[in-house]
Amino acid sequence: MKIAIHGRNFPESARPYIQSMFEELARRQTEIIISQGYRDFLDNAGVSHYSQATYTFDEGVTDADFIFSLGGDGTLLDAVTHVGARQIPIIGINIGRLGFLATVAPASVRLMIDALFSEQYSIDERTLVSVSSSQDIFGKLPFGLNDFTITRTQTSSMITVHAYLDGEFLNSYWADGLIVSTPSGSTGYSLSCGGPVLLPHTGSLIITPISPHNLNVRPMIVMDTCEFVFEVESRSGNFLAALDSRSFTVDTSVRINVRKEAFKARLVKLKDDNFLNTLRSKLNWGWDIRN
Repeated sequence: MKIAIHGRNFPESARPYIQSMFEELARRQTEIIISQGYRDFLDNAGVSHYSQATYTFDEGVTDADFIFSLGGDGTLLDAVTHVGARQIPIIGINIGRLGFLATVAPASVRLMIDALFSEQYSIDERTLVSVSSSQDIFGKLPFGLNDFTITRTQTSSMITVHAYLDGEFLNSYWADGLIVSTPSGSTGYSLSCGGPVLLPHTGSLIITPISPHNLNVRPMIVMDTCEFVFEVESRSGNFLAALDSRSFTVDTSVRINVRKEAFKARLVKLKDDNFLNTLRSKLNWGWDIRN
């Protein structure tokens, strides 16, 4: 088996679990490749056995059976960009905070590896959003797992986003910005702006305004077969466009198209990995003293 590994800095409390993971992979004679940034960190982290990696990767993983993401949900979003259209299954080991996407606890890493080798897992396919425009904003990575956002720059006042849905005018949003969220991203930025929570396999996208000045404007759910076109007005002449954690300043002359990506992200689910359980445990969903 060939495993790609990507991660970020981790606290000292997580080091024994990371060490245990590498020891288990070495015991099973697993071929390993590691992202360059993570290997640079491991060089000074006091972790052994990672040196068995055959090579490092920088821009993407071309060949692996799985990719391990060690961190929080942000790290897993990075792993999605390393995989891209190759759709290598991703396993999120949660060394971060909330962890809606990275659901494997550090203490369960050895059990997780055993489940992979014994094929006791399932694949959870998640919708991505794709962004295109006359300006090459996101280069080779015009896709995101969570959301695409348009926001004002820090120096600008409120912006106006003219939105079109399948060629028809939808609305002009006077706001700090606008979010187009996938079901996976419904528990992220969109939720904090009043958007609904969607089950991961719901065939929908959410358009959520950020601090709208039109008080009668609310989040809207549309079929994920729809295509959005956005035109932005701003006193500063520009705005910020972001895909997951990657953001760039864009001129207001640029029209942006957003649709569902042709390929999907493939997340590994273990036996006890359940979205509704995650929702209750991470967000205290439905918590009430009477329960």
